[in-house]
Parts: sequence; structure tokens; C-alpha cells
Amino acid sequence: MTKDLFDKAREEINEIDIKMAELFVRRMREAEIISAYKRENGLPVFDKKREEEVIARNSELVDEDVSKEYVRFIQGVMDISKDYQTRLGEKESDRIIKVNLGKRSYDIHVGKGLIYEANKIFDLNRRVLIVSDTGVPAEYAEKVKKLCLNGEIITVNQGEASKSAESFKYLCERMLEMGLTRSDCVVAVGGGVVGDLAGFAASAYMRGIDFYNIPTTLLSQVDSSIGGKTAINLGRVKNIIGAFYQPKGVIIDPDLLKTLPERQIHNGLAEVVKMALTSDEELLDIIENGSIEENIEEIIIRSLKIKKAIVEDDEREVEKRRILNFGHTLGHGIEASSNNGELYHGECVAIGMIPVCSNEVRSRLVSVLKKIGLPYEYKGNIEDALKLISHDKKCEGGQINVVFVEKPGISKIEKMDVDAFCSLVLRVFKK
Repeated sequence: MTKDLFDKAREEINEIDIKMAELFVRRMREAEIISAYKRENGLPVFDKKREEEVIARNSELVDEDVSKEYVRFIQGVMDISKDYQTRLGEKESDRIIKVNLGKRSYDIHVGKGLIYEANKIFDLNRRVLIVSDTGVPAEYAEKVKKLCLNGEIITVNQGEASKSAESFKYLCERMLEMGLTRSDCVVAVGGGVVGDLAGFAASAYMRGIDFYNIPTTLLSQVDSSIGGKTAINLGRVKNIIGAFYQPKGVIIDPDLLKTLPERQIHNGLAEVVKMALTSDEELLDIIENGSIEENIEEIIIRSLKIKKAIVEDDEREVEKRRILNFGHTLGHGIEASSNNGELYHGECVAIGMIPVCSNEVRSRLVSVLKKIGLPYEYKGNIEDALKLISHDKKCEGGQINVVFVEKPGISKIEKMDVDAFCSLVLRVFKK
């Protein structure tokens, strides 16, 4: 055999390989369509009869001396396709998280761009009050309004001050003026403040109308948007007036986080760290060692699954759900004592977690907080914050339920006298 024939054969194979790569991509794109159809219609990924038909038919197209090799080749391609379709199905199922609460059950839909499909996920073919705030890009609420049969947008001022009796009254008055009935609904498009306020108004109007949530901050996406806690503040006491009122559905669209300032992303990560420390050390590892941006969907989904499991076990915070208060006892005191709001909720929770974990965990926690740009010490007057602890909902007869983390992923709830808790905090922060 000559060198020319060798070179020519190699060039020919290179060209064939390029074409095969192009065809492989096309094949996998078609496999995505087939996978979606199978999922929608409850069909199995595996179809042995069809595989046998394809192999038998196509084997006739190749020379007999290479037919065995072709069968191995096409079988390998089909195995890859089946694995790919299986993974697509698993990925899709991860993105619809069902909160099982009997008649109050609902789905959390997670995926980029889902705000554009809100009318396919929510029942918006009715009168809809859309509640947002001035800190949320107006286009988000407008997108939802375009998908409604009859929608109206109300925009409240950004910040905790809007979680007030005045704002609650205003929303209820607007619902009455719109002529909303029990057949209509409220949609929150915003962070935790909007979700809490709109959800509470929906729970009270006509003794309850449907409520949907589209959280636009990381903190609300991983925590406050699910679980049914709705409330407003009274004076300097957070969430003291409210109701447990589950949404009818939730859309988590990670694309909505792109407009958030970096500090708000960090703010939301505080609740993720809380979930990780109390329930999921693997999630803590992802935060410690991985890229937040690259892993954001997995971080959101893992956080949601933690909260889902806890809410299903203890919907009304009788026992187990109290672990979600990790860091919040002191955190709420710090937040309430900061009248000018110099610290965000998540930042206060980050500080609040410091004294209620073991020395080993505390060292690791501080390292994580440094990495994600959250405070790990309090520069304000800690005594002022501690004075507000007795007003917290978790305080019963001079005692509070305090969540402690001895090891990552393992937490416990202990009753403590308020004075004992304050002494613990002072010991840690005044070392």
C-alpha cells in the first residue's frame, strides 16, 4: 500500500468524522423532542421492539463483512440516546417539586425563562391582582400581566416598611375596587416582602382567594416563597400578624436573579447556608468549594427540597419546622434594632447563626461567610438587639426555642431562658 493511499484514507475518515459529529448533534436534538413527548404522554424511554427493527432495517444497508461492527456501533449510539433521554427526564422531574400537603398541595416549577410561561403553570384566565415593589424591574410584573385575562398591577415601596397594616389595607381595598371574588387570584412578583404582604392579603380577603408566587430574589426563591408563612410587621416586631396560607403554585426563574445586585445574592445565600448547616452537608460543600454562579440551579433546588421535606412534616411549625429558624432569633433582633435598615435580613441571619453552633462549626461557618460576602461579626449595639428577643414569636413564657448545630447537617432544638440565650450571645461576641 502506498503512502498516498494512506493519506487519502485518513483525510476521508477525517471528513466522515466531521459529518458524523454534525449528525450526532442533530440526532441528540431530535432525541430531546422524543424524550419530551414520551414524558408528556407517559411513554417508557426504552422501546426494545423499535431498537430491533432499526438494527434489522439498517443492517441491510451495510456490507456483510462489516455488519457485525455496524450493529455494535448503532447499538452504542442508541444506548447513549437512551441514557441522554433518561437524564433529561430526571432533570425535568427535578424542576417540578411537589409540596405534598393534602388538599393544600402545590407544585414549585424551577427553570430559566418560566416567567414567560406563567399562564401555562398558573390559572390566570380570570381577574388577577399582581403585586410588586419599586425594587423589582417593572418588566417582570408587566410580563405576567400580558398573560392574564384581566390583570392589574400594584407596586408598593421597596423595603420592610411595606409589610405594614397600611399596605395590607391598601391591597384589600384595591381587590374590593377591582371586584375580585373567590374565583380570582393574587400573584406576587417580588422578594420576601412582596410575597409576605400579598400572601397575607390573599389569605384574608373573602377569607381566602388563590395566591401564586413568583419570587425575584435569591432569598425568596430558596426560602420565603414556599411553606405558606405570610405576615406583616407591627412596630418593630417582625411578622407578628399573619397566617399560614399555602400558595397554589410557585415559579422559580433563575433568570430573574440577573438584575439583582451582588449584595442581594449574598443576602439570599445566608438562607442557603442555614439550610446546609441544619440539614445538608453536601450543600455546604458546594458553597465552600464550588462556583455559586455555575451551581446556582442546584443550590436552589437542593434548598427547596430541604424546605419542602420540613414543611410536609410540620406545616404549622409545631416542632421540626422550627429548625428553619436557625440564626433567626438573634437575627430578627438585629434586624428590628436597625431602624435605618443598614443590614439586610440575610445579613442579620448570618450574624445570628454565629453564636448557636459548636466551635468546630463556627470556624467553618465564618470561613463560608467570608467567601460569600456576608458579615460574621456585629458592629452595632448587641444589647439593643437582645432587648427585642422577648418580643419574638419563638418566645414562650420567658423561654425561647433555640436551634443549635453541633455538626454540619445535624441540628437540634433546645428551650432556653431568654437571659441564658443573651448570655450565650454576649460570650461569643465579646470575646
